[in-house]
Amino acid sequence: MLDFETLLVIFTLFSGVIWFWDRLWRRRRAKDEKDPWYIDLPRSLFPVILAVLVIRSFIVEPFRIPSGSMIPTLLPGDFILVNKFAYGIRLPVAHNKVISIGEPERGDVVVFRYPKDPSQDYIKRVVGLPGDEIVYRDKRLYINGELMEQAALGEYQGNPLVSLRREAIGEVEHQLLVHERAPGRRKRLRVPEDSYFMMGDNRDRSSDSRVWGFVPEENLVGQAFLIWMSWDMKEGGLHWSRIGDTIE
Repeated sequence: MLDFETLLVIFTLFSGVIWFWDRLWRRRRAKDEKDPWYIDLPRSLFPVILAVLVIRSFIVEPFRIPSGSMIPTLLPGDFILVNKFAYGIRLPVAHNKVISIGEPERGDVVVFRYPKDPSQDYIKRVVGLPGDEIVYRDKRLYINGELMEQAALGEYQGNPLVSLRREAIGEVEHQLLVHERAPGRRKRLRVPEDSYFMMGDNRDRSSDSRVWGFVPEENLVGQAFLIWMSWDMKEGGLHWSRIGDTIE
């Protein structure tokens, strides 16, 4: 099945061919000749579809958060914006990088194509960069032998079994959840070249690099930076207080 990006490229090419053909053909026809709908519609839509393709592929793309793996940073029902050029300009559909701009840093919240099924988009936090040694032990994270400090912030939403903590990964501070009764997942590994180690902020309720491995550089989509809308999945209605929040 074709995904939205592929369909958008196809529609852009089709309407573009009609638009250019119409421009050339117009010189040879009578000025008062009426265009058939199958010419007029694609010709009219081409500039709009082209603008959507350029913005979505190279500048910014909206995504919806479907699961709770990034709680408390992102909630199910959040609608976010992703910077598509933060880690380089890539061609749509082919995903080949044509211009290098920057690289992910520890602590970035990143959208990427799931390594096991690239048709699915995942969002996690970058924990390990190429060459890093990662140790996850007793629900604590060590990077290159250094413990990433955590500070307890109390119970999460009144649940005594879920601990809200603040963690510093390099220069980035963020909140995370730890489920006290969940078994710890011990890991010790080294991140390969051109790959990244990702973890969810809901540490005991996240399927991430601890489960399915590293994310290749070519699977990166962009850096999440803003919540532009948030829908309360439990109570219904908007989370007005979350709209406009930056993602850290």
